[in-house]
Amino acid sequence: MTFTLHTFIMRREPMRAVAAFLVLAACAQTPNPAPGASASSAAEGAAPSAQTGVVRPGIEVFLVDVPQRFRGKRVALLTNNSGIDRSGRLDIDLIAAHKDLKLVALLAAEHGIRGDAMNGVQISDETDPKTGVPVYSLYKAEDRGPTDEMLKDADVIVYDLQEVGGRTWTYVSSMALTMQAAARKKIPFVVLDRPNPIGGEIVEGALLDTNFKSFVGMYPIPARHGMTVGELATLFNRKYGINCDLVVVRAENWRRSQWQDETGLPWVNPSPNLRSLAAVTSYPGTVYFEGTTLTEGRGTDRPFEQIGAPWLNAPEVARLMNERRLPGVRFEAITMAVAPTAAKHKGLTIPGIRFVITDKRAYRPVRASLILIDQVRRLHPTDFAWTRTIDRLTGSDKVRLAIDAGQLAPLLEQWDREAAEFKESRKPYLLY
Repeated sequence: MTFTLHTFIMRREPMRAVAAFLVLAACAQTPNPAPGASASSAAEGAAPSAQTGVVRPGIEVFLVDVPQRFRGKRVALLTNNSGIDRSGRLDIDLIAAHKDLKLVALLAAEHGIRGDAMNGVQISDETDPKTGVPVYSLYKAEDRGPTDEMLKDADVIVYDLQEVGGRTWTYVSSMALTMQAAARKKIPFVVLDRPNPIGGEIVEGALLDTNFKSFVGMYPIPARHGMTVGELATLFNRKYGINCDLVVVRAENWRRSQWQDETGLPWVNPSPNLRSLAAVTSYPGTVYFEGTTLTEGRGTDRPFEQIGAPWLNAPEVARLMNERRLPGVRFEAITMAVAPTAAKHKGLTIPGIRFVITDKRAYRPVRASLILIDQVRRLHPTDFAWTRTIDRLTGSDKVRLAIDAGQLAPLLEQWDREAAEFKESRKPYLLY
């Protein structure tokens, strides 16, 4: 079904005349205008904001005036502690208390409904103690979307989980699987959009090779895609044929150039090991250290901001890396304590390298991390090793083969070309 109510907005200008609205991507056939042109967007009206220029997440835009088609509907909500309004109030509580909506089910992705479970820990079904609503786990096993039983009472599925800008982020895979479930059940899937915390302008890395698709990468997007969850949902729905009744509630007044610390929105750890904007900024690259015998920093005080191993000559590696003068980052030799519960080097105090961001807009974490891996392997050829997860994390076997062959530089040049091509091809799916 295609909606024909139109509002016209210039993509690159602040939204003044229309300060809150919904973009309905209900059908893969809905046309999108060229970026930078006057845009004709399928939309449902919402009450205008009283504060022009204030960034408002989709939850606020949605609840200020719930569209008529959703009033009185029973809601299954996929969210966690990152689904909040500007005051820090949880979507769960806001929707449960809203007079026009009835919350009937909560869906929990990796890290659980409160976002406090560590990576890889299976999430169990439970009952939310505050609302009395059943919580159904989507992370008892990977690649699990909601079952028909979980959605038996739902008229609509609502999604609000914080995006972090990296392809390996499993919340996005849970979103795609839940969109597929909505398509099967023939009910709307509503994305309450919110800003990408590392901005919407920088794209980095190669597209996933579909022969290596997994729960840490289901569709061919780059390592750092520069899109919001609403934009990703639009891309998945239209380009990759999910074809659900998709409704994206746009965040109000966000610009692609804005990072999380420029939005005025509160910071919430999107997972237990992403504890700062610096960690999230490095994450699209430092996550690759999971696929090596170095730790990516889990179990230390700064996960994804520092890496290390007992055998690492950190001062020499830091010196060699700093000689390269990679833009926006320097490398510090440190020692770091690893918790006894960590997966790698547990209970040890080990040498490490810390990524110190000096210019977040110039920094390219995917490139920096791969160059660092290559440097460590060259300096420690007998100690360094890959683990079985490297190919699925990088989205192909090309990184492993290129570094083993001493041919990383040509691969990085190829990746830069692929990232530039994706930046152009994603334009029809951009909402800001």
